[in-house]
Amino acid sequence: MSLKRKALLLTGIPVAVMTVLGSALHAQGDAANGRSTIAVGVIIGAVAGAAVIYQLERWPLWRQSLVHFAVMTVTVLPALFLSGWFPVNGPADILQVIGMFLTVGAVLWSALFLIFRMLERRAETAKARA
Repeated sequence: MSLKRKALLLTGIPVAVMTVLGSALHAQGDAANGRSTIAVGVIIGAVAGAAVIYQLERWPLWRQSLVHFAVMTVTVLPALFLSGWFPVNGPADILQVIGMFLTVGAVLWSALFLIFRMLERRAETAKARA
């Protein structure tokens, strides 16, 4: 399967499912949970779909990371603002959400970088022994 098709499926399925669920909640009069459910779908879809960027082996890690960050910035960050999870009553609130987005993103990227680096080293060691 092509990476483009894989990304579309990984993005589309959670967005579609969560949008249906969120719309049903909204139609039942639960607007807050409906909006929240749709936001979760957008976040899951963006993260899952953007993961294929790291399968582009011809790209260096810095380019993969930069494109991934750009995708998260135009999908996850707006979803956070529109979800209703955070008060956004002024510039300080907006900066706080952006700061949280950047902090959580940096921690997750660093943790996953270290985990995958360790896994690659283990695989290389096992391959060298075989």
